[in-house]
Amino acid sequence: MDAQALAAGRQNSQTRTGTRWGILLILFIVTTINYADRASISIAGPELSKSLGLSSVQMGFIFSAFAWSYVLAQIPGGWLLDRYGSKGTYFFSIFLWSFFTMLMGLVGFLSGAAAIAVLFALRLLVGAAEAPSFPGNSRIASAWFPVSERGLAAAIFNSAQYFATVIFAPFMGWIVHQWGWPSVFYVMGSLGIMMSVVWKFKLHDPQTHPRINAAELQYLKDGGALIDLETAHQTKKAEQLDTASIIKQLLSNRMLLGVYIGQYCINTLTYFFLTWFPVYLVTERHMTILKAGFVAAIPAIAGFIGGVLGGIISDRMIKAGVSLSKARKTPIVIGLLMAMSMIFCNYISTDAIVIATMSLAFFGKGIGALGWAVVSDTAPKEAGGLSGALFNTFGNVAGITTPIVIGYILQATGSFAGALVFVAANAAIAIFCYVFIVGDIKRMEFKPVTA
Repeated sequence: MDAQALAAGRQNSQTRTGTRWGILLILFIVTTINYADRASISIAGPELSKSLGLSSVQMGFIFSAFAWSYVLAQIPGGWLLDRYGSKGTYFFSIFLWSFFTMLMGLVGFLSGAAAIAVLFALRLLVGAAEAPSFPGNSRIASAWFPVSERGLAAAIFNSAQYFATVIFAPFMGWIVHQWGWPSVFYVMGSLGIMMSVVWKFKLHDPQTHPRINAAELQYLKDGGALIDLETAHQTKKAEQLDTASIIKQLLSNRMLLGVYIGQYCINTLTYFFLTWFPVYLVTERHMTILKAGFVAAIPAIAGFIGGVLGGIISDRMIKAGVSLSKARKTPIVIGLLMAMSMIFCNYISTDAIVIATMSLAFFGKGIGALGWAVVSDTAPKEAGGLSGALFNTFGNVAGITTPIVIGYILQATGSFAGALVFVAANAAIAIFCYVFIVGDIKRMEFKPVTA
């Protein structure tokens, strides 16, 4: 037996490490802080609006400020990821969004139009800084996870949006109750800055991670993980490609366009939960802000469980031999049908039943939130950052429209009834997209055009 065969035999018998799960834990924690920082404005919202004398429409515009810049910065953020890699780009993203969140607490020293203008501007800066985060998550998942585990990986980092509410909504509600609304921004901003330091020293790509062994690296490669995604060769290649051509090809692909539109509709549910849901509990259900902070955690727990379960179901279907398309679409369709149950809250007067119904809705939304797994499955290797950025651009336009539309519905009707119908209707449209527009889910064949 020659030396090469002997080395191969040792590699095959070697117990592979589980380094990829440590990377996923880091993604989960960072994304949890990401969503907690986004939601801090909604927890502070009732007290903040009283302090500054804001109307529901003004609050709607402030809620949406984050999404305006978040959407506009998606394409530049995706380009930065493809050009400079995930680790460095993401580090600056975490640090900057946390710093701007901290500065929002200083708005408490202002009043009138100046306070509103500074608050709006800081929310714009937070949105721009967070732009590379989810495309970065998708790139890292593509590099670190084989296809048969990618659904669970994407579901776990995506479910951090619910876990953030479970952990931080009661915590932030308590902070506001004890020390006033500006304090919540100081605390959350400081926490994010500390996490950026952890990211700097703990995040590595598969080929350079000090704790991965050859067996795990081979397992990733054999399973379809793009282990060379962060190498200098790929970075140089991304630099030379014509960005306009990439975007044109992505937008002209029917499968991807259906996924993008579907994500807009799904994110309408997300942004209702992140912005208006605590206000719904306080104004429509007459809860205190402290109680609303704790009660909002209950549907979030259901959403978190649903999110993880959706990824598990999808991956097990793949391992059982079900096609990739059916394995991704089935949880999405079933989950979004469950999410539409929130309409029944318009006909329920008991708070406990309302919370149970909302929990069912967000459990379903969690199951159906497999869009980032689909992006990891479909994005061309040469432009994973830009594909994720376009997906996130479409999805987070909902962050602009949802708070504003609901604000106008409330102003016109004085009730959340129409708002719940609006949100549920978007879930129905997302189902239509995945059933009738997307077609087969597969990696897009990219036609390179250099600049």
